[in-house]
Amino acid sequence: MARETVHFEEPRAVRWLFVSPAASWIWLVVRVYFGYEFAHAGWEKLTGTPSWLSSSEPLKGFVGHALSEAATGANSAVNYGWYAAFLRWVERSGAPVMSPIISIGEFTVGVALILGLFTGIAAFLAGLLTMSFGLAGVAGVNPVFFLFEVLLILAWRNAGYIGLDRLVLPAVGTPWEPGPVLQRVRRQPAGERQIT
Repeated sequence: MARETVHFEEPRAVRWLFVSPAASWIWLVVRVYFGYEFAHAGWEKLTGTPSWLSSSEPLKGFVGHALSEAATGANSAVNYGWYAAFLRWVERSGAPVMSPIISIGEFTVGVALILGLFTGIAAFLAGLLTMSFGLAGVAGVNPVFFLFEVLLILAWRNAGYIGLDRLVLPAVGTPWEPGPVLQRVRRQPAGERQIT
């Protein structure tokens, strides 16, 4: 007995929201707002006193506060043992590595979102940062941020249409449908690879 393939189409409103260039105005507002929030937070870490580039003390303070109740287990801000172990590593020896990564990462993600450059990737990285802060017990705006970051990931095809993605994505393409730039890189032998 042959199996019949059943195809389900997205509702028209969903297709419009996540694919149509006309919906890109909505995503422009979302992108710029969240981009500003991330760029501003990263800039404060990069230029504040002390800067997260030159000192790991601010991150150690944040982690110490998050871990303060984790040892007791009662109403702990950090609810997962594996994440508490990661935070203990950051507090003991990982802060000098993680401080610049977080501060530069926040700023870079924010600028990429504002410019609409690799919007889906930038939103994914923003989501990782937001999830990390949420796992450390900082609720605040993080659930709302995470929701919109997921929506930006889903709208990756049109979220950066009013931005640099409109120019860059057709040239670079995607791993499953490479553009001219990736096609040139793939055609060159491994020892001679360079983008021309």
